[in-house]
Amino acid sequence: MGKTLIEKYNLSQEAVDRIIGMAWEDRTPFEAIEFQFGLSEAEVIQLMKLQMHPRNWKKWRARVQGRKTKHQKLREKGVDRFRSKNQRSA
Repeated sequence: MGKTLIEKYNLSQEAVDRIIGMAWEDRTPFEAIEFQFGLSEAEVIQLMKLQMHPRNWKKWRARVQGRKTKHQKLREKGVDRFRSKNQRSA
């Protein structure tokens, strides 16, 4: 099957946890994950499928499919940030 995504991108468990958290967040687009970690939308989907229980993966997949806030191109004009102004910048 080749290298896993974790090996390919040399991701720590902390990075994997952050990617999963970002993928669950409604307002974090896939482009933000790609910008920070290098994973494409398809790779994020693949990582989520490998890391999650099948039932939870199906819920997540149904939730993000077609969601405007998860896709930069579908967002309203003028919304170009990756995070909320209220979110800490840790």
